[in-house]
Amino acid sequence: EVHLVESGGGLVQAGKSLRLSCVVSRFPLGDTFDHYAVGWFHQAPGKLTERVSCIISEDGTTYYADSVKGRFTISSDGASNTVSLQMNDLKPEDTGVYFCAAAGPYRVVPHPPHDGEFRRWGQGTQVSVSS
Repeated sequence: EVHLVESGGGLVQAGKSLRLSCVVSRFPLGDTFDHYAVGWFHQAPGKLTERVSCIISEDGTTYYADSVKGRFTISSDGASNTVSLQMNDLKPEDTGVYFCAAAGPYRVVPHPPHDGEFRRWGQGTQVSVSS
């Protein structure tokens, strides 16, 4: 099964930026990066985990939660099997642990997959935004 590793979290002031990265590896034989959708999920303190964005690696289609539209940008690099989340104009409510997760493999990737289909998760990276 695929393995995901996040990096790039940290402590920043409100209005600043961070870039998170997620490297996807250990694809089963016959599967590639393009057979998956990769999402970024946010777990704020004391709250349920929310999907903030996801990308369909095959064609680059992107999706965003309303709370991050216009501030966050997700991208993927097939050469390095990396999905990045550029987070601009950060707000204190963006504080929490960010996880990347993969849905798939699919032969035809849903646009987008349901949250429950993201079954492979990274360990998470902490983002803290001070006011």
